[in-house]
Amino acid sequence: MKLDTATIEKKLADFPDWEYSENAIHTEFEFENFKDCFSAMSRIAFECEALNHHPNWSNVYNVLRISLSTHDAGGVTQKDFDLAKAIETIVEVEE
Repeated sequence: MKLDTATIEKKLADFPDWEYSENAIHTEFEFENFKDCFSAMSRIAFECEALNHHPNWSNVYNVLRISLSTHDAGGVTQKDFDLAKAIETIVEVEE
């Protein structure tokens, strides 16, 4: 179920590195090098498969940009926050 803007903003209080815009939540991570960035992406990919929820993301050298939204719901849902939490945990371990 799509969350309203007030609920999304409230939930983002727990995700200081994420922001809400264009019907999705977004973040960016910078790693020491490409290898570390790609390693994190690989770990995130396994979590995405486990949750059956996949990000829109891009990578340029050591920077990973991620946008999460639930396409079939037409916006941000709890699934996006569940994946954001998993991503935060994975990236924290990488750093």
